[in-house]
Amino acid sequence: MSEDVRPGGTYKTLAEQREVLTPAEERFERIRQTTGLFLGPVAFLIMYFLPLPLPREQHTLAAVLTFAIVYWLSEAIPIPVTAVLALALCVIFNVPGVGPNAEDAPGDIVFAGFADPVIFLFIGAFVLAQAMITHGLDRRFAFLVLSLPGVGRSTYGVIIAFGVIAASISAFISNTTTAAMLLPIGLGMMGALGGMVSDQSDTDRDVSRLRFGTALMLMISYAAGVGGLLTPIGTPPNLIGIAFIEKETDVRITFFSWVVTAFPICLLMFIALCTILILLNRPEVRRIRGAEEYIAEERSKLGPFSTGERNTLIAFTVAVSLWILPGLSAVIFGNESLVYSVLYSRLDEGTVAIIGAALLFLLPINWSERRFTMNWNDAAKIDWGTIILFGCGIALGILLADTGLAETLGTGIADALGFTSLLAVSAVSAIIAILISETTSNTASATIVVPIVIPIASAAGLDPLVPALAAVFGASFGFMMPVSTPQNAVVYGSGMIPITKMVRSGIVFDIIGLILIVLLIPVMAGLTLA
Repeated sequence: MSEDVRPGGTYKTLAEQREVLTPAEERFERIRQTTGLFLGPVAFLIMYFLPLPLPREQHTLAAVLTFAIVYWLSEAIPIPVTAVLALALCVIFNVPGVGPNAEDAPGDIVFAGFADPVIFLFIGAFVLAQAMITHGLDRRFAFLVLSLPGVGRSTYGVIIAFGVIAASISAFISNTTTAAMLLPIGLGMMGALGGMVSDQSDTDRDVSRLRFGTALMLMISYAAGVGGLLTPIGTPPNLIGIAFIEKETDVRITFFSWVVTAFPICLLMFIALCTILILLNRPEVRRIRGAEEYIAEERSKLGPFSTGERNTLIAFTVAVSLWILPGLSAVIFGNESLVYSVLYSRLDEGTVAIIGAALLFLLPINWSERRFTMNWNDAAKIDWGTIILFGCGIALGILLADTGLAETLGTGIADALGFTSLLAVSAVSAIIAILISETTSNTASATIVVPIVIPIASAAGLDPLVPALAAVFGASFGFMMPVSTPQNAVVYGSGMIPITKMVRSGIVFDIIGLILIVLLIPVMAGLTLA
């Protein structure tokens, strides 16, 4: 849903969004949020007192989840607040079923999910991303790619280059942050090139309404969504899916194995994205003059690498190298080797992220003044709301499994629909995740869908890994509306994207992405995660 473009300013209220909403959108949002505000408690009470054939713990958890889903879908209150409130309700109504003489209180059990190591992976990755933004390493990387030979001479080249940049950066930092930091660069490009494109196309169309601008802005958003799927840390649904999959199956998904699995899928998705955006929003001209000069001028303003940029690059390189190292050792020495065993057990993703983040507080910018690459006030700007939401998602997922509600839901849905095909279960999983992500955050979509998909597949006698991965990938889709994903909201604020073009481009990419997910995930998972 709509979020601030800067880390730490996510999950804005309707009052904070008014300046970027049209009157029609504001009316819709007001109705949606107001309806959800009152419908959530009513839905909770109905579900709680409804005579369902469920054990009390499962029944109560179902009521809490009903309330949470209504509030997530409507954004009656900020999404992380809903997640925390749902956990509080689980404690108050004793969802874990802890007796008065038990050693652990309900709160000890419910909030234990926040001790998951993946939480620290999230924190460390966000701190690394904040350092890139603080020291301008993101802009240097962007202009470096844009200055590659041939890119600046063509509108197609500029659009595709921005897509490569967005996909590459979002593989390691949040999709929203990627779109936010590329948006001003894209607007600067349009300010310099829009007039040239308009003049060379012999049209008097306003620069803000050029198809070139529409394609460029959409590419920033959509490519960030595709790139976020490439690594476990690229987007919250990846981490949520991995946590649930590892808990409920015997599969361990390493950083390296995820990248190997996702790379072919993301590559084909990116090729499809470039084709769709250029065909549906064909730029007024293909060749333009002056772009290369603008890029060269902006790049020259960056000057040499600052100490902060160098230190950030060092910390980032160390983290990525250590993330990949266990997987590489398995390829070189084998899965049964002592080297792989030691690296695999000691270099988990959360530990590596903390090491990379800690380096930023150790590498000095000015030793005599004791100024380091990052200070705590800089680090505190990271997106704590998403970290809280992620921790709550893990906690709710654990409760779904421990109370047996996930298995009950899975068995019931499997019996009702009669699924017997892995392809059918995977397709339905992805479709549900995509549809939910069109109306709420991709994080909430993964939190809702993945824990239910795993028991559905198990009840049908199928390997749950593939349907769960299909749901994870589907949760990062939803490109039709400005409110579908945060990065959509970011680029829609540019004023260069008519809503009809976003809907048209988004629905086509949703459909093609669904097809690629269903066809490719079984193949890649079988090769790399079996």
